[in-house]
Amino acid sequence: MTRSAQVTGGLLAAAGGVAIAVQARVNGSLAQSLGNGLVAALISFAGGWFVLLAVVLTRQSGRDGLLRLRDALRGRRIRWWECVGGISGAVLVGSQGLAVATIGVAVFTVAVVIGQVVSSMVVDNLGVGPGEPKPITRTRVAGAAVGVVAVTIAVSDQFTSPGGLWLAVLPLVAGLLMGWQQAVNGLVREAADNSMATILVNFSVGTAALLLVNAVTWSGVPGEFPSGWWLYLGGLLGIVGVGGAIVSVRFIGVLMVGLCGVCGQLIGAVLLDAVSGHLALPTLVGVVLTLVSVGVAALPSGRMRA
Repeated sequence: MTRSAQVTGGLLAAAGGVAIAVQARVNGSLAQSLGNGLVAALISFAGGWFVLLAVVLTRQSGRDGLLRLRDALRGRRIRWWECVGGISGAVLVGSQGLAVATIGVAVFTVAVVIGQVVSSMVVDNLGVGPGEPKPITRTRVAGAAVGVVAVTIAVSDQFTSPGGLWLAVLPLVAGLLMGWQQAVNGLVREAADNSMATILVNFSVGTAALLLVNAVTWSGVPGEFPSGWWLYLGGLLGIVGVGGAIVSVRFIGVLMVGLCGVCGQLIGAVLLDAVSGHLALPTLVGVVLTLVSVGVAALPSGRMRA
């Protein structure tokens, strides 16, 4: 793999992270306006799904990608459970609605990142995603550890001595699933040979999961939908976020996708805070440390001894 390809992969993953940061702000505002986080998540996913469906079905390359994926499933070159990575997004959104109000955004974020970096190293080592297996090395462990510390510092001004910390298990599980999701989405991308078709599969699974969750927890249609058009851009931003991870994972591996994505999310948070006039020093320190973690994880190193 050339250095330029690795740099491109890192930039794509970081751009996806920025999109996810903006998406979180947009979806959070929509959820607040509706008074229902699960309905807001469904609107976001479904909006992205409709856009993807229109794009894929109106392009020959997209339709061919779906056919190649179908043939790969029939020929057992890819397994059905490798096509359901989109459920990870549904789990993440569901855990937000169940846990954030109790444990706070800071604890939630740290739990997600810890789960993500651990699962990313494991799936890289096992070779679950596209490309060759990437063994667990001292530098990769060090980079992951610095990444967790960076996020902890970045959100340190948000800790409020929350109760019910056992609920942190939910975002931890969501983070563990994110590493697996990025790996299997890369496999679907290889089978379909088309990024948009892959993202459509991802959004289809996530939308179906959220439909099921909303059906089980249904409490009625929100009384009024907000008029601000920007509140409905979450799906488009999600396409950019998922697409960045899908395209970049074959270049830099799951762990580096996760670290670059976290870096992008923190950069996005800095930009949003700067615009709103609430920029905090811990966030800036977190961004710098996350950049350091990416550099450390990318350094060559021998395998760790058992």
